[in-house]
Amino acid sequence: MPRFPVRLVAWLPRALSRGCLRTALAPMLSWLAGPMHADATPLRVQLTGQSLIKHDLRAVHAGEFPALTGFLRAGAPHVSFTNLETAIEGPFGGTPTRQNEYQHAADPVVLDCLKELGFNLLSTGNNHSWDLGTPGILSTLLEVDRRGFIRAGTGRNLGEASAPAFLETPAGRVALVALASGRLRPGAAATAERPGVNEVRLDAERRLIVEDAERVFAAIRFAATQARTVIVYQHDHYWEENRLLTPDWKKNFARACIDAGAAVFVSHGVPQLHGLEIYRNRPIFYGLGSLIFHTITKPGHYAPEVWQSVVADLELRDGRVAEIRLRPVLLNEHGADPARFNETRGAPRPARGADARRVLEHFAAQSAEFGTVLLYDGDAARVALPPATLSTNQPR
Repeated sequence: MPRFPVRLVAWLPRALSRGCLRTALAPMLSWLAGPMHADATPLRVQLTGQSLIKHDLRAVHAGEFPALTGFLRAGAPHVSFTNLETAIEGPFGGTPTRQNEYQHAADPVVLDCLKELGFNLLSTGNNHSWDLGTPGILSTLLEVDRRGFIRAGTGRNLGEASAPAFLETPAGRVALVALASGRLRPGAAATAERPGVNEVRLDAERRLIVEDAERVFAAIRFAATQARTVIVYQHDHYWEENRLLTPDWKKNFARACIDAGAAVFVSHGVPQLHGLEIYRNRPIFYGLGSLIFHTITKPGHYAPEVWQSVVADLELRDGRVAEIRLRPVLLNEHGADPARFNETRGAPRPARGADARRVLEHFAAQSAEFGTVLLYDGDAARVALPPATLSTNQPR
């Protein structure tokens, strides 16, 4: 009988102390299954804006849905990621925790819609995860798991919520570590005994709570021993007064996640685009806005920039980004059918022509502070990567 690696032995008591047998056993079972296949196959990752989806696009936008599916499945990505920003109704029930237009819950059929769009990796942790209370957390986990999504960010206790999730692909195993920061209501955060969200908090001085950040870094370090590529996701509501600005604490946190072993950092929260930084040859997307935005706020409530986003197509080799292609999308602020105004607004479509250039130029302006340059190519753009990024002989 072989000895267990020191990292796994160290992880086991911590996971058991959080009351999560699955978290404790998963790394051990993964290790026993044998080494990962580290071949030269490039990994294709698609990152989109968040999905605040409350209506089945297949029914509401039947005519446009095939084109949207083709757009999102183009290039056959191994990984297609979004954040599920709504609680899912299910057998555990649940009472709405908000009494206004910001209450978000949906029938499980929306998950079938996301599945048909090609998504296979989800973050379930955000400030709306608890919109049906703890029962809603449990129903969401049940329905997401039933459909075969790989998910992270919430769990039946803190051990599960903070643990990395693993997606097997033909290009190697991919890990997701997910967390949420800001505007979580009391009771939404997971504890050792309570289901909820993997919360990372700031103190009154807008400094990261050390124990929260260290929990994330530990999960990243462990994930990096088990997966070829680690993606870190943060849903963040600690915004600056000017929502176009990325806070310094967040820049430092994202870079620290890369230092801990992440290959990609991606964030949502502010419902609009923030910039892209290439840090240590790895991408940090500070904000990808929304892909689907089924808000019931009145028209004009949000700035025009909220109704646009980009889909980021990445090619990674040996954990480093080799190519980033950006495809802009527009979301319709005004419903397509007056009789179903709310149901028919907030759906995406590919941006073309002048609209595409406008969205890409906005993203380029947001990214300029990080020295990131876009090279325009019709209705899309490529990121001009530093030459060192393309080398496969650099030390890890």
